[in-house]
Amino acid sequence: MEVTYGNEGKKCYLYLRVSTAMQVDGYSLEAQEEWLRKRADYEGMIIAGIYCDGGKSGKNIEGRPEFMRMLSDIESKKDNVSFVLVFKLSRFGRNAADVLVSLRKMQKYGVNLICVHESIDSSKDSGKLMITILSAVAEIERDNILVQTMEGRKQKARDGRWNGGFAPYGYRLNNGKLEVAEDEKGLIQEIFRLYVEDGLGVNGVARVLNEKGVTKKVRQNGTQEAINISFVRGVLENPVYDGKIAYGRRKHQLKEGSDYEYETVKPEEYILVDGVHEALIEHNVWIEACRLRKETGGCNKRKYNFGRRHLLSGIIKCPVCGNGMYGNVNRKKYKGTDEIYSEYYYYQCKHRRSALGVRKCEYNFQWRQNVINKAVETVIYRLIHEQKFIDTIKSKIGTEIDTSEIDKELDNYRKQLQKAQHNKDRYIEKQNALDLDDRHYDRKMQDYEEQIEGFYEKIEGIEIAIAELEQRKISIRRQSITVDNIYKYLIYFDTAYADLSDDEKRSILENLIEAVHIYPEQQPNGQILKRIDFKLPIFYNGEEAGALCWDKDGHVETVCLLRNRKPDTKVNLRVYKQV
Repeated sequence: MEVTYGNEGKKCYLYLRVSTAMQVDGYSLEAQEEWLRKRADYEGMIIAGIYCDGGKSGKNIEGRPEFMRMLSDIESKKDNVSFVLVFKLSRFGRNAADVLVSLRKMQKYGVNLICVHESIDSSKDSGKLMITILSAVAEIERDNILVQTMEGRKQKARDGRWNGGFAPYGYRLNNGKLEVAEDEKGLIQEIFRLYVEDGLGVNGVARVLNEKGVTKKVRQNGTQEAINISFVRGVLENPVYDGKIAYGRRKHQLKEGSDYEYETVKPEEYILVDGVHEALIEHNVWIEACRLRKETGGCNKRKYNFGRRHLLSGIIKCPVCGNGMYGNVNRKKYKGTDEIYSEYYYYQCKHRRSALGVRKCEYNFQWRQNVINKAVETVIYRLIHEQKFIDTIKSKIGTEIDTSEIDKELDNYRKQLQKAQHNKDRYIEKQNALDLDDRHYDRKMQDYEEQIEGFYEKIEGIEIAIAELEQRKISIRRQSITVDNIYKYLIYFDTAYADLSDDEKRSILENLIEAVHIYPEQQPNGQILKRIDFKLPIFYNGEEAGALCWDKDGHVETVCLLRNRKPDTKVNLRVYKQV
């Protein structure tokens, strides 16, 4: 045991550090200070300053402000000290490089390190050697414990067991095992059905579910009931619903060129095995969803792409269930060739299956697209001859698009992001502050890993939502130009519409019309339309309205006015019989 003599009258600094996990007798700040004062008194040293980093990790020096201040005071020769006293070398630092660099910096100014518990003095040759060895051993030990903890989690994943953290939506945890949450699984299955069977993209799936009024339960890792795009994307990309367990899809690692800054990356290879839990979807559905994500990038799939658009797809509503009817095509080819000899374009309700408690729709009729398209176009032809309607359209040209609601939503998400990042950083700090001397070190390390992984999941979801909202703002601004063009087209609708492409026609109709309601079958007089809801005020016979409603004889029985409605208004608006 080394004993230092001849230090009487020399000045020293006391450095104290304790992690949040080690506030116990023998290691607490008070206990450390008592030990160091006794040693200083024994040596006859004068204590010139005390520096204390409470709740700070020894992983690196940048996270310890008092330590950095002490080094700065040594460099400036503020008190002309000769020694720094610490309780144990691990209190000085756990990173070997940091310990040796800091010690070398101190010794440049004639300051040595004394570790009281180990009786090490860096002014002695043997002391310097021991510091080099012990600091390296401490770092290796920390890394080994972390590796062992991670290996334990990997093995758990290889066994097909859930690896900690919040249970994914559709499941709940029971003694660490995933069990199906019966009140949540329907939403997961419906998301895959809409994506795979109905051919909707990620945006479309979220929109349809919100239109139905479907909400999700607020869980520990979420704060919104609404179905957003990031939630849908997360569901479609999570192999847990195929009965799999994935581990290592995200990796927390040091940024290249940095000693302390970390980043999250997505490795190309990771563990993926059959889980012991029950799958929520069939394997062939998962395989098809994977194929579609790779093929379409999450956008709506289109079986054919010959320049033909379904003009009223989603706008026309089923007369039985009220959900959107979607366009489809039936193509027949000559046998043994790819040459098409007939095409049949139609609208049909695609909500005939029972899902999420919605009653099964029995409406199987297929409407020819040219019949309904022509009926709607005829109404528009007649409306544009109303001078007030033309004046309203002209007033819309050049008006600014209001994005205030999106801005509010963005502000809310940014606040959530800031909070989530703060919580993540706080847990990383707690993790870094764990002490190897804590007998529960490995268990606490794993708990913090799970919490931090949950925060990264939440942060990623919020960042995706922010990016989508910002892109929507850009699209809206771009759309304002498009809308101007649409209004200009409406002014010359009767002469210009026939020459437009299907994409241009679709753009006009979806910006003008909210919904088209039809009769279940064509009436004896050829009547098809029951009601059209418009997105902007329309005028008919001098009346301002938001919708037009027809009776079975083809009369406008009710004009849903926005203002100044005359109670006994009844005008005739015949829709030509379609053959």
